[in-house]
Amino acid sequence: MPELIFHGAAGEVTGSMHLIKLDGQHVALDCGLFQGRRAETDQKNRTMPLPPEQLAAVILSHAHTDHAGRLPCLTRAGFDGPIYCTPATRDLCALMLPDSAHIQQEDTFYINKKRRRQNLPPVEPLYDIRDAHATVRQMQTVAYGRWFSPLPGLLACYQDAGHMLGSAGVHLAFGKRNGSAPSLYFTGDLGSPNKPILRDPVPLPPADVLICESTYGGRVNESVADAKQMMRDAIKRTFDRGGKVIIPAFSVGRTQTMVYFLNQLMTSGDLPTYAVFVDSPLAVGATDVFRMHPDCYDEEALNFQKQSGDILGEGRVKYIRDVEESMKLHRRRTPCAIISASGMCETGRIQHHIKNNISNPKNLLLIPGYQAEHTLGRRLADGAREIRLFHENYPVRADVLQIHGFSGHADQNEIMNYVGPLRGQTGRVFLVHGEAAQSAALCEKLRGAGFDQVNVAERGARVEF
Repeated sequence: MPELIFHGAAGEVTGSMHLIKLDGQHVALDCGLFQGRRAETDQKNRTMPLPPEQLAAVILSHAHTDHAGRLPCLTRAGFDGPIYCTPATRDLCALMLPDSAHIQQEDTFYINKKRRRQNLPPVEPLYDIRDAHATVRQMQTVAYGRWFSPLPGLLACYQDAGHMLGSAGVHLAFGKRNGSAPSLYFTGDLGSPNKPILRDPVPLPPADVLICESTYGGRVNESVADAKQMMRDAIKRTFDRGGKVIIPAFSVGRTQTMVYFLNQLMTSGDLPTYAVFVDSPLAVGATDVFRMHPDCYDEEALNFQKQSGDILGEGRVKYIRDVEESMKLHRRRTPCAIISASGMCETGRIQHHIKNNISNPKNLLLIPGYQAEHTLGRRLADGAREIRLFHENYPVRADVLQIHGFSGHADQNEIMNYVGPLRGQTGRVFLVHGEAAQSAALCEKLRGAGFDQVNVAERGARVEF
């Protein structure tokens, strides 16, 4: 009898991983990094729900770190099975996983320097670059809409989730692909309709069990048009007073969205033309991958591509890889926009840009989307008046504006529009990938809409089909 086992992103947002057990074999849906308080998440990231030899395959929904970032831990532990994903997801993982490994090794280097001073034994990184490359070699690409078999008796099919380049929901059928076979649908991260660049998510299919994300299960975000206007007004005010705009953005997805909108606003004359910098080697590489996959673009992006020659701003936007070029931005005094990673301000070059600009009241820190609990980005979004970076305190005097309308996640109304048509066709709904309040709000909303069996997934819980 098939069994579903929840492991990660159950009662929290990060660390996405759910297990399917069938005839004594297991398949994982995602294998993401946990993010948050470092000591707590480090222990979670080092703990797998089963030995690697008991895992037959991984079905990956998309390339974001909280869904794919622990895959090299599996490889390092001896997992050598297939990792299924869409073509764009593999291309992005080929950039993101080695980058994550580099960050792991750098963090471990500095932690061990401190531990040596305290006469403590050294710690190992979660994985290294060799593990990351080995993981990418295990990836097998599958196009949207094509059924494949990760296990005997299990069929799977990817559907466009509209969340980021290559993102997918996963439709599973046990036995045969027909109405009588038990089925499951995992939304992965579900995108919003009418978001820039990417096609809208496809309608969700009926399934006996639905695993649905709930990142914004309790809130309604600004529309894309409103978010774009808020961004335009805030940036114009900042440029008019001679300030800089600092934008912490995920290297994959959010950076390209910000560039796309800035390019549109400057092309149309709605925003004066100022220098825009993308300061993240990973974001530069990810932008190249976006250019490789116009097959994922929506009609608006394709039309803008014809009009502008490049939706991602070549000629208008300067993409920076080199550290020296990055450091020059700290000395720049004229207005500009700097987009840098990480998206939650926890690592990377964005921390240096925040350190150098957060105490100047002329400047703007524009946060384009969700920030996880216990991250620097969340503290800033919640109104912190002082932050600590690189062992020093900095007063927050710059404007801080968080805009949720750029998020790649569907909000409550959009989730209800996607899930609502399944009423009477889907037996059980389990909510994952949400903070407690967000998941609880969506749970109540779905029950009120006639879904009788809706629960917030719990870590370690088992569900039989």
